[in-house]
Amino acid sequence: MENKILPKVILRELTLDDVEDRYQWCLDKEITKHLNIPDKYPPFSREETQNWIKMCIDKTNGYEQKAIVTEQGKHIGWVDLKNIDKSNKHAELGIAIGNKYFLGKGYGLSAMKEMLLWGFNELELNKIWLRVEVDNVNAIKSYKRIGYVEEGILRQDRLRNGEFVDRLRMSILKDEFFKNLDLN
Repeated sequence: MENKILPKVILRELTLDDVEDRYQWCLDKEITKHLNIPDKYPPFSREETQNWIKMCIDKTNGYEQKAIVTEQGKHIGWVDLKNIDKSNKHAELGIAIGNKYFLGKGYGLSAMKEMLLWGFNELELNKIWLRVEVDNVNAIKSYKRIGYVEEGILRQDRLRNGEFVDRLRMSILKDEFFKNLDLN
């Protein structure tokens, strides 16, 4: 990770107070373009959003999802680990900055760094991987900055607006992450 001072973020457990922010973000097609969501508008109702957050809180959906909060206490997005494979010590990362004002300012990198620390230390994972659409150039740059490496192309891996798009699979290993962390 390059030596640029990143803004501080706090990862906290989700609460039902997060429902309205999440619902409003899902109405923004620019925010949801690269998210794996239903092909309808709006993609989720308030009730569906609330039910999803309840499942995250109750840990009944396999997601370890956290709210991303600025140092000033503003809720700006979420980050999660899912598809957690305890036997093989890996999981899939997902992240979204829902509040457009905070896009491109390092908040996603900060949140990813915190989630990677948590996954490697608390869940004792060895690898954290992700899938990103090949045309999501800004996200790919962010993942590479934090130390993710390309593993391969998942051909026609997501149906988006009636067309299949390829996704890139990327991963970071525990020792790579901590080696990069030491450089800062």
